[in-house]
Amino acid sequence: MSPRLTGGPKYLEVAAAIEAQVQAGKWDGGRMPSVRGIAGRHGVSVVTASRALQVLRDKGLIQTIERSGCYRVPPPGADRWALALRLTPGPWQKATLSMSRVGFEALARREPMHLEADLFPLGPDAAPADILPMVRRAKEQGVRGVFLLPSRWSEAEMRTDERLLAACEAEELPVVLLERNLRGHNRPLERDLVAVDDLDGAARCTRHLLDQGRRRVAIVVASPTSSHNDRVAGYLHALHAAGHHPGRKSDFRPVVLHQSDDLPSRDAYARLADQVRKAEVDGVVCYQDYTAIGLIMELLTRGLAVPDDVAVVGFDDLPIGNLFTIGVTTYAYPSEGMAEHAVRLMRERLKNPGRPPIKVVVPGHLIVRESSGGARE
Repeated sequence: MSPRLTGGPKYLEVAAAIEAQVQAGKWDGGRMPSVRGIAGRHGVSVVTASRALQVLRDKGLIQTIERSGCYRVPPPGADRWALALRLTPGPWQKATLSMSRVGFEALARREPMHLEADLFPLGPDAAPADILPMVRRAKEQGVRGVFLLPSRWSEAEMRTDERLLAACEAEELPVVLLERNLRGHNRPLERDLVAVDDLDGAARCTRHLLDQGRRRVAIVVASPTSSHNDRVAGYLHALHAAGHHPGRKSDFRPVVLHQSDDLPSRDAYARLADQVRKAEVDGVVCYQDYTAIGLIMELLTRGLAVPDDVAVVGFDDLPIGNLFTIGVTTYAYPSEGMAEHAVRLMRERLKNPGRPPIKVVVPGHLIVRESSGGARE
């Protein structure tokens, strides 16, 4: 039965009216009006509308997603998934977390589902005796599958990922990997994986720099992971193809640079800038936008102009890449496509637990900005 308007405080009347619409399925999986929109529809102040929404949050009918708005809480029968996003520590961690989650949150607005993001608080010292109870509780709470972004940070974090996978296997809880396989060179794929098309992305970035007239292009990676290996492969492919193009005057010898993981960020960027100068390159493909920004800053302090002396390209299209005068050319992360394919693979895995693991690559797109000689968007 729908709630009746009470004739009491105005915010309760507004809350009752919205609750009736929620129960009728008006916003299943979709975004609700903003506070100002609700105030306008019901002829009340923004304060009254905000109090009405708080009543519905307290009842568990709606949820607020930061920087996104209010949404109806998915119905009880909706799929419940766990997100285990094992991100590299650093100043960019929050932005990267948001980028990894936003695709799932967008999908949940179109197709109601429960997303549990805090079920596996794991560190490098997490033991099997700590992890197995977490997985059991998740399954008891109705979680049907886990989407895992493995850590690329260290061998210790890799072992934690292995323990989590072992616990999920013991509890028959399927896992789909996001972005990369577990840390390690040429590691066999043992779980379904949805990844950005890193090979295509690095090839596009490299070709873009060569097309801009760069004569010697380098690539920067940091970890022994499948995503970084694929980017090196795409870079090498683009160099090889360009070397057979008539009229090119570039130096097509590969230059693969490694950003140090055992130094503070500023020191790591400084060392990277020194490597760029020593290698005498005039174009650099960085494995993420934060590395591109850090490198640009260090090059500028050394008196080098970006992009005139050195053009720089990043990956992911993080917000920081378009905040400064020199915007970062980047290969954008396809967050919604990643989420769609990951959920599809998970549902296929639930139907057919015994099939071999599958890797799906999702293309991004190149965004050209000032760091490589392009114009501001």
